[in-house]
Amino acid sequence: MIVDIGTYVAGRRVASPPTIADLAARPRLGEGFVWAGLRMPDADEIRSVADAFGWQDFPVDDVLAVHSRPVLAIEPRMLTVVLRTARYDDRREEVTLGEMSVIVTPNELLSIRYGQASPLADLRHELETDPEHLALGPFVVLAAIISTVVDNYGPALDGFEHDVIETEKEVFSGTRRRPIMRIYHLKRQVRELLMAIEALRDPLDRLIRSCANRIPPTVLPEFHEAAEQLERAISRTKSLSELLDAALGATLAQISVEQNDDMRRISAWVAIAAGPTMIAGIYGMNFEHFPELEWRFGYPLVLFVMLALMGGLFRAFRKSGWL
Repeated sequence: MIVDIGTYVAGRRVASPPTIADLAARPRLGEGFVWAGLRMPDADEIRSVADAFGWQDFPVDDVLAVHSRPVLAIEPRMLTVVLRTARYDDRREEVTLGEMSVIVTPNELLSIRYGQASPLADLRHELETDPEHLALGPFVVLAAIISTVVDNYGPALDGFEHDVIETEKEVFSGTRRRPIMRIYHLKRQVRELLMAIEALRDPLDRLIRSCANRIPPTVLPEFHEAAEQLERAISRTKSLSELLDAALGATLAQISVEQNDDMRRISAWVAIAAGPTMIAGIYGMNFEHFPELEWRFGYPLVLFVMLALMGGLFRAFRKSGWL
């Protein structure tokens, strides 16, 4: 779906062609550029925009392909950047990753968004309020898009942080309920987000190094700022991952302690029951000659010995902390 097409001359938006076909017939802009924004387009929509821009042999299939990692492709007149967007579903405690492809030439910029995260409508309006800055060209828009995508990692990390802290409190709540499955689920989600975020570091560094001669000097600091934003997001994601590791370690340690306590309790009760069982087993052998077998108080005496033995063992185990 074509969301918006804006034609900018001297940083100001001018009347845009009503259709893609009319866009192909537009006059050359000189210092101006066209920014076309698409959301989840099909091959025909992408091809129509590429044809209108005059992009010969544009690799539509490569744009439509699902990318597991951020991508940077630098050509003599075209620059392609593929970013991973992120959105956190607090109810399901899952991160949903999308894609943002940005193709830049000296006079055109095409942004293609897949997924719900990082919409660009507000960004477009914000850039249009500063014509002097927008007049510097498409790299202004590219820097703003990268910053927006990286900045939108923040709300996803906020959702993760809330659930991680909640899980940590649950671990140390003093109950025997252990949220192991929740911890592993959150760890898998954090790891998936970290892979998407951390993989952007190298393409962004290469973009800054390799395209420094194409990027206006006043715009280059914005790419450096985006790189710093990315580093903070990576550091924050790693901190959440380490917090989950600590919570998992504490949970496993608590489970081990509880299992040891359970085993000691079981062993203590088995020992308490072993004495009467042994005595009962001996008297159940049906031999003719047993101590006090013919005595009137023999049976009560044996019961008393059993109870005394059990009571003594119970007291000893309680004193040692096994019960």
